[in-house]
Amino acid sequence: MCIDGDLSFASYYGDHMVLKKSPEKAVLWGYGPEGEQVTVFLSGPIKRKTSPVTVTKGIWRVALDPVEAGGPYNVTAAVQNSTATLTDVLFGDVWLCGGQSNMLFQTSQIFNASEELALAHKYPHVRTFMVALKRSDIELIDLIQVELPWSVPTAESLSRFSAVCWLFGRYMYENLKYPIGLVESCWGGTPIEAWSSSRALQHCGLEPTVTEYQNNHKENNSVMWNSMIHPLLNMTLKGALWYQGEANADYHQDKYNCSFPAMIDDWRMAFHLGSGGQTAIDFPFGFVQLSTNQKSSTDDGFPNIRWHQTADIGFVPNPWMQRTFMAVAVDLPDATSPYGTIHPRDKQDVAYRLTLGARAVAYNEKDVPFLGPFPSQIMSSQMYVNITYDQTVSVTPSKDIFEICCSAISDPSGHKSQWVPAPIMQWGPTIVHLSASLCQSPDEVAALRYAWRDWPCDFKACPIYSSSGVLPAPPFIINSKTAKGNIWKRY
Repeated sequence: MCIDGDLSFASYYGDHMVLKKSPEKAVLWGYGPEGEQVTVFLSGPIKRKTSPVTVTKGIWRVALDPVEAGGPYNVTAAVQNSTATLTDVLFGDVWLCGGQSNMLFQTSQIFNASEELALAHKYPHVRTFMVALKRSDIELIDLIQVELPWSVPTAESLSRFSAVCWLFGRYMYENLKYPIGLVESCWGGTPIEAWSSSRALQHCGLEPTVTEYQNNHKENNSVMWNSMIHPLLNMTLKGALWYQGEANADYHQDKYNCSFPAMIDDWRMAFHLGSGGQTAIDFPFGFVQLSTNQKSSTDDGFPNIRWHQTADIGFVPNPWMQRTFMAVAVDLPDATSPYGTIHPRDKQDVAYRLTLGARAVAYNEKDVPFLGPFPSQIMSSQMYVNITYDQTVSVTPSKDIFEICCSAISDPSGHKSQWVPAPIMQWGPTIVHLSASLCQSPDEVAALRYAWRDWPCDFKACPIYSSSGVLPAPPFIINSKTAKGNIWKRY
């Protein structure tokens, strides 16, 4: 990037960057001498020139007319006696990748990392940018620091970059065949409150004050939103990816079914306004449902967060979380991860499952299966539970992956409930038949849950998958009395 005089671009514009392609307009902004007129020139496959804009309070901002995917371009901002130029700029789709340590997890740490890094040079049109880990107590207009400037991928630069973010971008490039820009902004060990604005927190009764979370500075409310998300709001985005929730398994866990959807809605509103309406008000938001942590744990923290990640519906998109998509990762444990079992190394399957959701939800591809099987009807008697799924299923027998709660317990499916196993007895193309014999007569089955453990199965060995065997059934918990619609019937 060439800078002459006082004219410059904001911190996250640079050589080799990707700007949002048509039909949206890419927003550019930066700093300049007060009152000067700034004109932006685009040179490359096509030439463009913007109308002059005035530097106000030291800042200028323009929206380019839409540019089709491709490049490379030079983008030059000019005032009377100085210019600033970005070189090797491409137009394509820009995805923001956020969350905590499993999003931060580096490409050099995954299974077969050396093979993945050796492929870097084959994807010169997938560009990466990384925000530095800095916090702020107030909303900032620009980043405090850039960790990794916009880069054409090399084994060296990718080794430190988010594996989930990179793999998603690379797989999507194979599908889209045009440039992809990846913006990584995440921090290990952070709860959702740190990434949420005070508006979103207030919506869920989580007041914007310094939290009690271990008195650790980086866990204060909104401190990552302020410094690592708010500065990016002027960017024109295609969508966002998110991998977070582990830190909320023991912190405001019961609020996550509000705080997560509220953060998504708030980011959408803020990016839409910040980009002058260019980033869609309902931009697609993909996320990873929590994987596993402790093999023998009986703690409900991870199961509860997985459920809350779907706004307690069990799958997305749903009426409370529209234009979202989820990669189920409960069947991808890693008992020997040198980075701790909470950090599984198989990020390839995680990213692949995200791409299926993105293709269907973000890019409106027809006939792309991206949802694992989910119950469409449950029928129960004193002896049996029959589950009808919404698609053809691939089933492996299990004695205890399904559990039932019996009606004699005063609070079905509550915290103090007694859950007993409901073994899989038989199955058909869309039906799974469970035994309810462990409910003592005259009790009835009051609730049913599936894979409701921190670590419910071995690697890619959960009992219920799509017919292709690719998509695992997500965990669920359904109470017969509060089940939505007519999903639960007795006979």
